[in-house]
Amino acid sequence: MPAPSSGRSPALWLLTVLLFAEAAAVIVVVLVLIVDILTLPAASISSAIALTVVVAIAAVFVSAVAIGALRRQGWVRGGAVIWQLVQLAIAIGAFQGTFAQPAIGWALLAPSIVVLVLLFTPSVMAAIRRDGVQRSQF
Repeated sequence: MPAPSSGRSPALWLLTVLLFAEAAAVIVVVLVLIVDILTLPAASISSAIALTVVVAIAAVFVSAVAIGALRRQGWVRGGAVIWQLVQLAIAIGAFQGTFAQPAIGWALLAPSIVVLVLLFTPSVMAAIRRDGVQRSQF
């Protein structure tokens, strides 16, 4: 399949779309947490606010990574790997325990694995490499 006219490989497009989808999902979680704080009684309002702030920071981070992927920034790979590992940890937790939610686990696990694979495909690595950095040949 030929690359789109903009020079972006299909793998890079898919990576960018998945990162933006993950960013949108985290933003939705922030909005749900805000609505919960405003409408439901909390056992600890300070904990609820702290959780919302942490998730909001995550939303900003994932959004920045997605925008960086769109702009082909070299730092994207590290940020995306970190986020995927966090998402994998949450997915594993969703499969376990008394209140296990396998559907949520799979919804988190599948895109994380796809993004991790895409991050290390040759076309994506070439597209988001840092310009001017000398690469050693092994």
